[in-house]
Amino acid sequence: MDQYEGDVEVRTSPTRAAFASSVGTAVELYDFLIYGTASAVALNTVFFPKSDPRIGTLLAFASFGAGFFARPLGAIVIGHFGDRVGRRSMLVLTLVATGVCTALIGVLPGYGSIGVWAPALLVALRVVQGFFLGGEQGGAVLMAVEHAPPGRRGWYGSWTFLGSPIGLVLATGAFSLATWVSGPAFLDWGWRLPFLASLLLVGVGLYIRLRLDESREFQRMRERGTTAPGLPLVALLRTSWHNVLLSAGVNFGFNTFIFILATFTLSYATQSLGMARDVVLTGSLVGAVAHIAGILMFARLSDRVGRIPVMLGGAAFLAVYAFPLFWLMESRQPALVVLAMAVGYFGSAAVFGPLAALITELFGIDVRYSGASLGYQLGSVLGGGLSPFLAAALLAMAGGASWPISLYLVGAGLVSAVSLLLINAGGNGSARKLD
Repeated sequence: MDQYEGDVEVRTSPTRAAFASSVGTAVELYDFLIYGTASAVALNTVFFPKSDPRIGTLLAFASFGAGFFARPLGAIVIGHFGDRVGRRSMLVLTLVATGVCTALIGVLPGYGSIGVWAPALLVALRVVQGFFLGGEQGGAVLMAVEHAPPGRRGWYGSWTFLGSPIGLVLATGAFSLATWVSGPAFLDWGWRLPFLASLLLVGVGLYIRLRLDESREFQRMRERGTTAPGLPLVALLRTSWHNVLLSAGVNFGFNTFIFILATFTLSYATQSLGMARDVVLTGSLVGAVAHIAGILMFARLSDRVGRIPVMLGGAAFLAVYAFPLFWLMESRQPALVVLAMAVGYFGSAAVFGPLAALITELFGIDVRYSGASLGYQLGSVLGGGLSPFLAAALLAMAGGASWPISLYLVGAGLVSAVSLLLINAGGNGSARKLD
């Protein structure tokens, strides 16, 4: 049934908008994450010289990072058009472009066929993929939150972030299936299957997103002609640069914690602690379930008591749990390791769950796509992009001791907490009226 909000007709229900945001984000996270898996098991030998396997692995992960650091530029460019042209059209563009890049990687000739052009084309596609992903998550958040009724923005906005654990499960499952299907021929052609399968997922996501309407807030702004004069980015930096930095600070603490938990602990547990890989993978699976539950629970709680109290509790958890996380893992007891990871995923959701609504409420409608995208991606790059590398470096410098990593996590949690306190002090502790 159509809904009428003022003078604007809205046919898309909040549930449909939130579901579409979640599905689209899951597809794009799948595209991004299968590259990380392939970097460790296939791309290092297919696309880079085989004289030294360690160098090939390093270069493969470096190309993974190249895509990560292209995100802020994508946030700026896609955010500009999202504020000018509309959220829906940009989300269709980012979904298609990311999927096409992923599929093209699946058909690229290897180093043995075209030499140095193979890694050059691989990195180029990876950078383009990261560019469009940089404009995806901020826009998906807006579609979910701007369609949500007052008092439910935290709940519906959190659905977008459910795409992260869902995308991880899809990526892991795709590689497991490809390994089983191709067997000994995995390095010849089996690794390509998850990349080509992206086109099927894009088709599903595209079908869902094309059925969405623009949000009421954006339609009303366009009809009234109240867009920001000049470039949205210039208007954003002139009026809301502090909120860009603060939203990046909030996300920095979460991303630092979650990427150390999701990626670094795998190598730490297997290489430093001598534990079986299956134990950590089980912890990740249980943690993904706990993460989903926590995202939904804390987002709904933030609708009732406010974003800042819930997220401050989450930021405090990031700092307080930094040492117990490694203490539990260093017990080398499988049950305690799984428990440590599950608790980490669940507790960190107190920051992640309400984050979609918070970063949307920090910016005016005319610069919201640019602001939400840029703030979110800066925090992701500085936190998630650097934390596994820095954690490994700290471990090496400390002779295998984990306490410097815990201190690093404490510092990151404090960055989130201080950012939230400054947001609250600036009068943004409660939801902004989306107008």
